[in-house]
Amino acid sequence: MSKNYVSIADVKDYVGQEVTIAAWVANKSGKGKIAFLQLRDGTAFFQAVAFKPNFIEKFGQDKGEEKFNTIRHLNQETAILIKGIVKEDKRSKFGYELDVLDLEVVGGSENYPITPKEHGTDFLMDHRHLWLRSRKQMAIMQIRNAIIYTTYEFFDRNGFIKFDSPILSGNAAENTTELFETDYFGTPAFLSQSGQLYLEAGAMALGRVFDFGPVFRAEKSKTRRHLTEFWMMDAEYAFLSHEESLDLQEAYVKALIQGVLDRASQALETLERDTDLLKKYIEEPFKRISYDDAIDLLQEHEADQDTDYEHLEHGDDFGSPHETWISNYFGVPTFVVNYPAAIKAFYMKPAPDNEDRVLCADLLAPEGYGEIIGGSERETDYDRLLKKIQENDLNPADYDFYLDLRKYGSVPHCGFGLGLERLVTFIAGTKHIREAIPFPRMLHRLKP
Repeated sequence: MSKNYVSIADVKDYVGQEVTIAAWVANKSGKGKIAFLQLRDGTAFFQAVAFKPNFIEKFGQDKGEEKFNTIRHLNQETAILIKGIVKEDKRSKFGYELDVLDLEVVGGSENYPITPKEHGTDFLMDHRHLWLRSRKQMAIMQIRNAIIYTTYEFFDRNGFIKFDSPILSGNAAENTTELFETDYFGTPAFLSQSGQLYLEAGAMALGRVFDFGPVFRAEKSKTRRHLTEFWMMDAEYAFLSHEESLDLQEAYVKALIQGVLDRASQALETLERDTDLLKKYIEEPFKRISYDDAIDLLQEHEADQDTDYEHLEHGDDFGSPHETWISNYFGVPTFVVNYPAAIKAFYMKPAPDNEDRVLCADLLAPEGYGEIIGGSERETDYDRLLKKIQENDLNPADYDFYLDLRKYGSVPHCGFGLGLERLVTFIAGTKHIREAIPFPRMLHRLKP
C-alpha cells in the first residue's frame, strides 16, 4: 500500500479519488455481504464500507473471501491501512464515507477493555490512556488544543512575549498551605502555584509577557472544578490600568471562544455544545459588578425559590453556588471586581477610594462553571508591599527579588491568570474538570 496517507479530516478534498488512510477501528457492524467500519485517526471519525462482491471481483473468489472475512472480524482498536474511494454521503454526520478497495492490518488488538457501552467513572479513569481514544474525549482534547493555539496567536497579536517562569520556587505566590514541598539539595523548594511573581520581573524587562505551563495546588478538594496539577496561562503588562486590564481579559476570552468555533467546530458538534450560546458570549459585553454589589444582590435574592446558596455577609468569600448564581443571573461571563483585601493575595493594590478593597477581578463563567480568570492591579509601593508580606507571615527574604521590582523603576502594572482546564470545561460544556486534561491529577488520582 502507498504511504501517502490522507487524514480523515482532509478526505473532503479527495471526493471521487482513491486514498489510503492510516487509522484504528473504533467500531464495526454489518452482515452478509456488507461490512461497516467506524474509523478514527486522531483528526476525526469516519465510516468505511466494504462490499464482498467487489473484493471477489478484484481478488478472485478465495482471496476476495479471505480479505472480506478479515474486515468482518476486525477487533476494536485494530490499527489498519485502508485504501478506498472517497464518496459524499449526506446521511452521515461527517458527510463522506470510504468505499473500501483493500485493507492491511498493521497492529492487532485483543479484548479491548473499553467497549461501546456504559462504564463507570473509576473504570474509565483507571483506563484513561485508552479512554482518550473515544469520540467525546478526542473532541475535548481538540478543543483544548484550539484554546492553546489561539492563546499564542492572541498574545503575539497584542505585543506579548512568551516568558517561561520556573516550576521550582523558593516562595509562594498564593496560599502557603497549598504548596507541594520538595527537597532541593537540602533546601526546601516548592512546585509553582503560579508564574506571576516571576512574570512581573519579565514585564519590567519586556513590557508585556505571558507564560503557559503546569502549576500545582495542594488543595484537598474533591469538587468537579479542582485539580492538583493543571495548566495556567499568566499574563503581566506594564503601564496598564485595572480597567484596561479587564478590557484585555474580555477580549482574550472572546478570542478563545471564537478560536474554538473556528478550529474545532466538529468537536463542539460531537459534544452537542450549544454554539449559539457561545456566539452570544462573544457578541454581548461581559458584565462587571463590584464585590459589595454582588453581596447585596445575593442577599436580595436568597429567599427566591430558585436559589440554593448560604447567606453571606460583606467580607465573606464566595463559594461555588454563589459564583454560579451571579453569573447565571446576568447570563454572560461576569467580572466581580474589588474584593476585600482580607480574602485576597498580598500583592494586590488597594482601591484608591477604599483601602479595605483591592483592585482585582474574578471572571465567572455562566452555566455553573465558576471562576475561570483571576487578576488584579499589582502593588507598586515598596513599603506597603513589604508590610503586606509581613502581615501574611511570609519571610521577606524569600521575596527579595520581588521587592526589588519596586525599587528600580516601579510602574503601574496588572496581570491575570486563566485556568486552562476550567475554560475547556466551559467552552466544551463538560461537567467535570477531570476530562479537560489528558491525565488528571486529583486528591485520590495519580494513575495512570
